[in-house]
Amino acid sequence: MNNIAKKVILTGATGLVGEGVLLECLANPLIAEVLVVGRKTCGKTHSKLKELLVPSFFELNEVKNHLKDYDACFYCAGISSAGMNEQDYSYITYDTTLAFAQTLLEINPNIAFCFISGSHTDSTERGRIMWARVKGRTENTLAQMDFVALYHFRPGFMKPTEGQQNVKGYYKVIGKMYGLFKLLFPNNVSTMKEVGQAMINSITKGYPKQILEVSDIKQLAKD
Repeated sequence: MNNIAKKVILTGATGLVGEGVLLECLANPLIAEVLVVGRKTCGKTHSKLKELLVPSFFELNEVKNHLKDYDACFYCAGISSAGMNEQDYSYITYDTTLAFAQTLLEINPNIAFCFISGSHTDSTERGRIMWARVKGRTENTLAQMDFVALYHFRPGFMKPTEGQQNVKGYYKVIGKMYGLFKLLFPNNVSTMKEVGQAMINSITKGYPKQILEVSDIKQLAKD
């Protein structure tokens, strides 16, 4: 890894994690350019920011030229499993992620990939919790692909960054009570800023682990 400013692709910018990571990228001099890819505009403007609107991550053939020459992808797109069956959740979490990752790898053979997973993801793929199994299967399949570097980020509860717009009700509560949560559950909470900084550091400095739990995220954010 080196400290040459990186060009990154980011997904999920209209969600909590993607928006938070985007803000860190725009503020960090080690990120030269951010291409936000998604179905809806992120609603932000910045000299380092480009945006590519696509109907689906399965339909990228016509925009491949816009995805060339990037150093890394911060894949922050995702959805809550609440109320979903395993087939539908797998389509979004597994199939869509893998389709996007495979396309990027074909276009940029030397790209690094950072996947936002989740705390308590099930690497065995056999546990009782549906979302954890699907996330585990996604991590395991990504690990079989030939990325120059691959990191699975497993954050827990995250304190939103000041100014974030895409914050759901319960995360507003976490933001206000972060000090208490940090005291009671130090290994389960972090700030959104720490997650974003850790992702940037993973592609500029590297990290010895492929799977990063909350404690790893906090450590990498300091480096």
